[in-house]
Amino acid sequence: MTDVSSTSYFDLFKIPTSYDVDLNILQHRYRELQKRVHPDKYASGSSQERRVSMQQTSLINQALHTLKHPVERAVYLLQLKQPNFTMGNQTTMDAAFLMEQMEMREKLHVVRDLEDPIAELETMLTDVQSKLEHYAAEFSLAYDVDAFDNAKEAVRKLQFLYKAKTEIDELITQVEDELM
Repeated sequence: MTDVSSTSYFDLFKIPTSYDVDLNILQHRYRELQKRVHPDKYASGSSQERRVSMQQTSLINQALHTLKHPVERAVYLLQLKQPNFTMGNQTTMDAAFLMEQMEMREKLHVVRDLEDPIAELETMLTDVQSKLEHYAAEFSLAYDVDAFDNAKEAVRKLQFLYKAKTEIDELITQVEDELM
């Protein structure tokens, strides 16, 4: 069994170290790796083989999860270049962006009182998705040219926007359920 614990997640899946990941290739490589190290393959092996297989399977699953999620992938990329980077030590944020986020949160609190809350939520969702695409591209470009301050700002914005997207999706589901 090949040890996969000392390699980057990108090297593990044999894909370029980049924010722009082909998720189909990633999924294909994941299945290939799982075939090689899955614990079922080592069920009759020694206890050490079973333990190593489980550890490697866990690492592969964590790597897949990280690389599939845009914010986690961005944070991971930054940590490869700057090992001390964490989202917790990123406290500065563009004031205009923060104002937009506060206004959106206010809208979310009153959207149920509107005549057509679903339409408003879908408009908000479209806007958030557009901004997600914009800041993902901004992160990718900044990272590729080693503009890490810009990349860090973009990843913070992505984090805010993904959280907002999740909240909007959940609110759409709740409002639809209430209307039924």
